[in-house]
Amino acid sequence: MDKRIGIIGIMIEDFSQVGTVSRILSEYGDTIIGRQGINLKTNHLRVISLIVEATTDEIGALTGKLGRLHGVRVKSILSRTQEEKDANPPDQNDVVYPER
Repeated sequence: MDKRIGIIGIMIEDFSQVGTVSRILSEYGDTIIGRQGINLKTNHLRVISLIVEATTDEIGALTGKLGRLHGVRVKSILSRTQEEKDANPPDQNDVVYPER
């Protein structure tokens, strides 16, 4: 299975889950390209954004483990595969950047 680039957004509303989230992210450390975390104390919220490179199964396993935690919300977006790009080329309204 091909690896894809993805963005995962994590919102932690229950601060008691921070340690568990960190342990899960450590398990998937080899798939994480970049990580940014922000502690919004006034909003009682911690936000983590991840850039990952992994198979859809690996990304699904990671987001599934995180999403099952009480007080943790997770959303992800993945790059398209080459087959998806070929089957659905951009229309004239899409912004397309040339490949390097």
